[in-house]
Amino acid sequence: MNRREFLQYSAAAGVLGATRRAQALSKSSPEIAFTFDDPKTDDDCGLTWREVNDRMLSILTKQNIKAVLFVCGKRIDSADGANLIAEWDRAGHLIGNHSYSHLNFNESPNASNAGGVTLAQFESDALKSEPLIRGYRNFRRMFRYPFFKEGDTAEKRDGMRSFLQEHGYRIGRATIDASDWAIDTRMAKKASTAHADLTGYRDFYLEHIWQRAQYYDSLASRLMLTPVRHTVLLHHNALNALFLGDLIAMFRNKGWTIVDAEYAYQDAIYDRQPKTLPAGESLLWALAKESGKFEKELRYPGEDDVYENPRMDVLKL
Repeated sequence: MNRREFLQYSAAAGVLGATRRAQALSKSSPEIAFTFDDPKTDDDCGLTWREVNDRMLSILTKQNIKAVLFVCGKRIDSADGANLIAEWDRAGHLIGNHSYSHLNFNESPNASNAGGVTLAQFESDALKSEPLIRGYRNFRRMFRYPFFKEGDTAEKRDGMRSFLQEHGYRIGRATIDASDWAIDTRMAKKASTAHADLTGYRDFYLEHIWQRAQYYDSLASRLMLTPVRHTVLLHHNALNALFLGDLIAMFRNKGWTIVDAEYAYQDAIYDRQPKTLPAGESLLWALAKESGKFEKELRYPGEDDVYENPRMDVLKL
């Protein structure tokens, strides 16, 4: 084989190899890990916090799934709260920081908004939560911004990112954002009546999470970032205590692979730092916004109850 033939053969082999790799990726099972925000010691939908906690942990244990729990300090700053976090720690789930006061970092002080949040205030509040959680074996320096809001100015966005890096934190973003909290809020009203039928909330919940997973996975594909080890934002609430098992079964039945959160966060995508303003939302939303190619379809905020409430109204949920 002469040199020209060799180069032609090598080029053809390279194209074939790339094609086969692309085909393999397109056929691979999407991966997803579960992350939960805001554990609390309040009753929810007729369940005590212990019942919510026990049910969620039991489901995850039976399914052999390790998640991450992002803790907002003010919600667990008590003996009961410490016991709640300890149970997740003993079960092998990661414990992350979700600030102390759950402030909205995209609110800036001005003449009409004296209660806005400065960079210094937000930094202080982020560290205020750490003493409550750093003693647990599975504590990780992962910080999840409340409301997925990472700052409304470049100074706040970049300042907080530098602050977190200086203190050894990674940002605990999620690729799939959702509004399970909004469904839980509506369900709580119905659950106050005796023998309430909650089937409609379960069905809406499953449809909602699946629809959002499909959407964000499509963004990853169109950004040519697939395969992504997805993480989905959910909450420590009665909705998941009742129906998390159904959600896990749904993803598996649809061909998705459930992975542990620690493994998912090893994906290099979580090191990306999108330069968007206002900063935040789902990581994939932010990367799509940064690309400038999705202006006609990206809504802001990415997820909120204003999108789901009208649909639940129609369904009388």
